[in-house]
Amino acid sequence: MRIVHVSDCYPPRTGGIESQVGDLAARQAAAGNEVHVFTATLGEHGERGGAVALERGVHVHRMGARMPFDLPVNLRDGRLFRQAFAQVRPDVVHVHAGVVSPFAHDGVRAATAAGLPTVVTWHCMLDGTVPALRLLSRTSRFEVGAVALSAVSTAAADRVREAFDGPVHVMPNGIDLDAWAPHEVGLPARSTHGDEDPGPLRLVATMRLAPRKRAVPLVSLVGDAVRRLPPDRVRLSLIGAGPVRPRVERAIADRGLQEVVELRGRLTRDEVHAAYAHADVFLAPAELEAFGIAALEARTAGLAVVARRGTGIAEFVEDGVDGLLVADDAEMTEAVVHLVRDRRLLDGIRAHNRAEPPRFGWPQVLAAANREYSRARALRGL
Repeated sequence: MRIVHVSDCYPPRTGGIESQVGDLAARQAAAGNEVHVFTATLGEHGERGGAVALERGVHVHRMGARMPFDLPVNLRDGRLFRQAFAQVRPDVVHVHAGVVSPFAHDGVRAATAAGLPTVVTWHCMLDGTVPALRLLSRTSRFEVGAVALSAVSTAAADRVREAFDGPVHVMPNGIDLDAWAPHEVGLPARSTHGDEDPGPLRLVATMRLAPRKRAVPLVSLVGDAVRRLPPDRVRLSLIGAGPVRPRVERAIADRGLQEVVELRGRLTRDEVHAAYAHADVFLAPAELEAFGIAALEARTAGLAVVARRGTGIAEFVEDGVDGLLVADDAEMTEAVVHLVRDRRLLDGIRAHNRAEPPRFGWPQVLAAANREYSRARALRGL
C-alpha cells in the first residue's frame, strides 16, 4: 500500500505527535508499505520547499517555508500538495491534526479535492473549539462525509463527534511494549512489610515544560503534599524542557522544594526508561491530555499512574488497578499523600502493572490504522 501521512510537525521537532507519526510511518514502511510523510517542519539542515529525503525507510517531503520561530507553516501549501499528490498517487492519505494545524487542514482539503481516500486523526482535545470547527465543517471545502474521522482516545473522539456530523472511531497511539517493559522483570517493588522504612515515595513526571502540560501546578500540588507529611517522604523527578522552565524554577524556590524536586531536563528514551526504574509513581497533571504517551510508557514500565479523570489516559489506567484517577489538583495531592501512607496499595498497583502489559503495542495499532484505511477507501467506493 502507498500511504501518505500529513502532519504539521515531524522530527527533528520533538513532541508527542511528531514521535507518534514518525514511529507509525517507520513501522508501516518496515511492514512493506511505501510510506511518504508530507510535513511543514523543516529538515535538520533547513531543508524545505518540497525537498525529499529517505529517513527510517520513509520518504519525507519537507514542504514548509522558513518562518519566524520555525513555525511549521507554508503559505503555498495548496500548490505543493497538488504537485506531491499527483506525483506520489497514494492509496490513502492519513492526516494528523491538532487544535491549530493549518498545514494538516490544507492537506485534508487537497486530498479530498483530488478524490483520495482520507483519514483524519485528531491528537488533541477539542475543548473550546467545537463551535468553530462545526462552522468550518459547514462553510469550507472540508468534505466530512468523504473522510474517515478518528481520534486517539475515546475522550478525544467524543469532542470530535460534537464538532462533525458523522462516525468517529478511535485510532490509538502505540509504543514498543518490549522496549518499555520493566527493568528487572519479576522483582517486586520495594518491601513495605514489617518495620522497614521504604524510603520516600519516588514521583516522576515527563512532559514538555509548556503551560498546557501544567508543570507549575504540578510543583504546587506536590508542595501541598509535602506540607502534610513528615520530612523526607516525597521526591519528584521532573523530566523535560520547554519555555516555562524559569517559572518552574521559581515555583520550586518559592515553596522551598529544592531538596524535593529535581529538574532533569530533556532525556533520551533510554534515559527516561532508566529513570523509571528508580521511580514508583508517574504524575500526569494535564487537564487536556488526548492520549498520554508518556503516561503509557510509565505504565508499561511498571509505575503506578496518577492522572486526571476524563482524559485519554483513562484508556489504559483503571482507577485502583493501574493507578489512581482524580478530579483536580487537590485530589492529586490527596492521592500522593495516600500512596505515601498506604504502601501496600502502591505495591499492589505496581505488581499488577509489572505483570500485565497494556494493549497498545504496535501490532494492534497498525491493525487499527489498516481498518481506518479500509473505511476511507470504502467511503470513496474503492
